[in-house]
Amino acid sequence: MDKQLFSDTVDEIIGQTPKNGSIGTLGEKTVHSVLKKYYSPDPANHEVKIGSFVADIYTGDGIMEIQTRSFNKLRRKLPSFLQIAPVTIVYPVHNFKWIRWVNPQTGEISPPRKSPKPGTPYLIFPELYWIKDFLSNPNLRLKIVMMNLEEYRLLDGWSRDKKKGSSRCDRIPTELVNEISILQPEDYRLLIPSQLPAEFTSLDFKKASGLSRSNAQTALNILHHLGVIERIGKKGNAYLYTCK
Repeated sequence: MDKQLFSDTVDEIIGQTPKNGSIGTLGEKTVHSVLKKYYSPDPANHEVKIGSFVADIYTGDGIMEIQTRSFNKLRRKLPSFLQIAPVTIVYPVHNFKWIRWVNPQTGEISPPRKSPKPGTPYLIFPELYWIKDFLSNPNLRLKIVMMNLEEYRLLDGWSRDKKKGSSRCDRIPTELVNEISILQPEDYRLLIPSQLPAEFTSLDFKKASGLSRSNAQTALNILHHLGVIERIGKKGNAYLYTCK
């Protein structure tokens, strides 16, 4: 992890925005552009056609796919990519974020206001469910990138203040906080909250991770599938788990 390189990359990408442009006018969203440049400065390695698909980064030694959401879109690429080279899926998650509101009529941007809810690496679990059958493949790796950022939203919602139902137009990274690398199934233990009791249910996982109950159940489904936790019985109607 190189915080200075990340900061320099952000400055470079932001500097490429046309002077007469505005937030969200770049062809690529800023987080995606920054991560692609950060992990592979050479543009010759970007958007490389491999077979029938295009990889975000291909160096000859490995493939990187930067995926901010919609892991279901990877299900067509992965069978092909994983036969060719190791594949690392890069998933950015906000650590803390500050919201800035953009008036779509005037272009005026509000001062940043800190969101009260921080992000966590556990947010990756609902996305991982889409590629669950690939997670044990020895050629598949994950990199969860925790960053602070400013989120720009248009005042175009349905509520009186235009904020509810508003559109997110871009996210601008401000600081690289942490990188969590998952290189093998055993590494998924890094995604088990340390404050869990020795024996736990999905409700315990929900409380420890901050996920919704349904997403906590999805997380346990994946961790059980990977063999890093096991079911040891039931507590009422809920399955009881422990770490292996």
